[in-house]
Amino acid sequence: MSNQNPENCNHACEGCTADCAQREGGVPNFRIEPNKRSRIGKIIGVVSGKGGVGKSFVTSILASHMQKRGYRCAVLDGDITGPSIGKVFGIHEKANGDGELIFPAITRTGIQVITMNMLLEQDDQPVIWRGPMVAGLLKQFYQEVYWNDVDYMFVDMPPGTGDVPLTAFQSLPLDGIVIVTSPQELVGMVVEKAINMARMMNIRILGLVENMSYVECDNCGSKLYVFGESHIDNIAAKYQLPVLGRLPLTTANAAASDHGSIEDVEVPQINETLDMIEKL
Repeated sequence: MSNQNPENCNHACEGCTADCAQREGGVPNFRIEPNKRSRIGKIIGVVSGKGGVGKSFVTSILASHMQKRGYRCAVLDGDITGPSIGKVFGIHEKANGDGELIFPAITRTGIQVITMNMLLEQDDQPVIWRGPMVAGLLKQFYQEVYWNDVDYMFVDMPPGTGDVPLTAFQSLPLDGIVIVTSPQELVGMVVEKAINMARMMNIRILGLVENMSYVECDNCGSKLYVFGESHIDNIAAKYQLPVLGRLPLTTANAAASDHGSIEDVEVPQINETLDMIEKL
């Protein structure tokens, strides 16, 4: 890279004079490249320290809202053993290809999507695989799918800090990650683990998004904090990270996820996150 600022790194080590962890001779460079027929712009990982905080919901609304801003977006469902992206976008088709590459599904608004359920005979079929096989498929989703002129790819990352998230952090040229949390104190502790893992691996953290932050009363508009006091400001201050959004818990959002109509949802509370991603 000509500019030694790591945020400007294009992950092409040949001819680079920067002394960074990705250089040959330092920590091995595990970055992979997409197929030559694909074009992918910025890649944003959506991360959580644990499951159940709405990471897939945040991924889907980031993609659908960015698509509404006029960009060509894609979602790579990296949660191989617990895929839900297909359901929230209403995708029921199975994967097909041309013998060389797999074609992603195209949603109603034009978002390109690949998810494990497209490879299963039945959606309720469990994926009982060991870590190396799961990690290998995640890399295949990136390399062996035809990503057609994508401006922003959002990767729904597997939860936790184990084998598969490690593979994603090492292999995918992520331009940044958004960490999703919810108000419970237990979740806050787990989020700190995700933050520390990303920093240990030199992954840029764009900020935090708190999902299920509150319920807004239909009658008076007051906010009800059903999961208790939020801890996101304390975590953000401790790690000097911005809070990019506090998303309400609504029946409309839940219904849209269940019915595969997430692209119809309007979540203005996510706009600050979108603005941050646009500035990359």
